[in-house]
Amino acid sequence: MAPILNDPLLQIVLLLLVVLMVVCVKIRKLTFYAAVTATILGFLVALASGLKGISMLAAFFILSVLATSHKKAEKLKVHPAESAGSPDGEKTGRDSWQVLANGGVAGITALLALLNPENSGYYLLMMAASLASALADTLSSELGILYGSRFFNVITFKKEAKGLDGVISIEGTIIGAIGAGIIALIYAGFGQAALIVAAAGILGNLTDSIIGALLERRKLISNNGVNFLNTLFAAVAGLLLYLIFNISA
Repeated sequence: MAPILNDPLLQIVLLLLVVLMVVCVKIRKLTFYAAVTATILGFLVALASGLKGISMLAAFFILSVLATSHKKAEKLKVHPAESAGSPDGEKTGRDSWQVLANGGVAGITALLALLNPENSGYYLLMMAASLASALADTLSSELGILYGSRFFNVITFKKEAKGLDGVISIEGTIIGAIGAGIIALIYAGFGQAALIVAAAGILGNLTDSIIGALLERRKLISNNGVNFLNTLFAAVAGLLLYLIFNISA
């Protein structure tokens, strides 16, 4: 752990992370406590996996913010309740629970890698898979609703209105797969492990839709719960795929 803390480049990256969180609070992308939570998660990931882990987190955060902000007015026509965060119609930012829902599994796997370094390779692969699923879910949800041409229930395959829990489109699914692929490339380049991470991310994204259709639509689970479960599923799926195919992490 000490060599990582003494890495000047990593210290600069961590400083930039803190600055970024301050900016996000100022522009109301995150609440104060969400920014603190994100900083702690980023610190754990940096200790466990260095610049590679921070790069994955940065890719997830930046692309998620861009996707969420893209044509926001058009998306609010589908989800008008999302504009009800404050009197002037603007949200105060994502809260700590939303940060943990998307990045909590990455933080847990980072902590496990630090506590059990001899098996850190497994945990870091699981971390990458969880972030691949988180980005795939965000991109497919935020951009699929804009660019999808036909929307259907992930379980029944019947045509349904876009924006409903468990409703997907081919275009959104492809966009999500690209997001998973981005995280996979950062983690493993063009190596075989990238295929594992990308596949786990895609499976996690589909799991998100299935849980949404079965549970969230019936108000049995919150969106935060769905997001946490899909990233957890992806992490476990990534580990199982690795063990089955015995690919170097």
